[in-house]
Amino acid sequence: METLYIAVQTDTLIRMLLLGFLGFLISMIITPLYTTLAYRYEWWKKPRTTATTGEKAKMFTKLHAEKHRRHIPTMAGIITVVAVVLVTLLFNLSREQTWLPVAAFAGAALVGLLDDIINIKGSTGTLEKVRLSAKLKLLLTTLVAVVGGWFFYYKLDVSSIHIPVVGTQLEVGWLIIPIFVFVVVATANAVNISDGLDGLAGGLTAIAFGAYAVIAALEGSFGIAGFCLTIVGALLSYTWFNIFPARFFMGDAGSFALGTALGVVAMLTNTVLLLPIIGIMFVAEAGSSLLQIASKRLRGGKKIFKIAPIHHHFEASGWPETKVTMRFWVLGQVAAVTGLILFLLGNYI
Repeated sequence: METLYIAVQTDTLIRMLLLGFLGFLISMIITPLYTTLAYRYEWWKKPRTTATTGEKAKMFTKLHAEKHRRHIPTMAGIITVVAVVLVTLLFNLSREQTWLPVAAFAGAALVGLLDDIINIKGSTGTLEKVRLSAKLKLLLTTLVAVVGGWFFYYKLDVSSIHIPVVGTQLEVGWLIIPIFVFVVVATANAVNISDGLDGLAGGLTAIAFGAYAVIAALEGSFGIAGFCLTIVGALLSYTWFNIFPARFFMGDAGSFALGTALGVVAMLTNTVLLLPIIGIMFVAEAGSSLLQIASKRLRGGKKIFKIAPIHHHFEASGWPETKVTMRFWVLGQVAAVTGLILFLLGNYI
């Protein structure tokens, strides 16, 4: 009996790993097609010229002067989206576990794709001229999250939150819907903010989804684990081309999709309180931006950081871009392992 159990578990593990490999393989196959189209039709990312608070982004322009001089395509996140959706629909047969994350993933990708297309078509200038307004993007991503939250509560019948380490369940009833919406929207925007250096967002999200693949597998949610590994595989392909000097950027189509899916997976595995730990670098990125904005508005323009988000602050302090990226990757890995330890403490020890 024990031998049969091990054989079944081994077969399941092989299938999950194959999903990750397929995510990588299909992304690699799609990439040349995207690259050909991107350079032929000049899907160039327009440089940012204003800060969120409205003033000229002089320091940002200075830090990335070299990137501004060469044309770099954006919207490459569609490679990851297409690969993950194809692999999940064709090969990950755990429909009851994957319908919500893949639908939210695709829905958020469409919101980001719209913004990317407007950015590509617009002329170089202020953010307001070449991007969707922040309020409209927030509204659209919130709409995706609300639909997901409704499904989560009414169809999946989830109404409690697991308290890590303690191991108890906190019953919240219908309030799980606004909690779901907040988590998904916040994570989507945090990943979007982190997408500012070559390889940074791709590496950090791959680490986070890798941690959640382990968590889902330990919970017996092999469909979710396979979905996470599919994203990891696709992101490894993307990061191969995105590390310094980047051949292309994922754009909002990728960052919003990945952040949304990460929030959904955290809710589905009932480990939402571990998400800020596993994704601590996303918290630091979004938190630094919020603190900078608040400081400027409440303290007469005074700043906390030289430039926000915090990865640009370290750049402005003299760190090479590659050093910032790799040290953030290291911190992300430490955070992911810490989250896994806390998960095990609350469930198996």
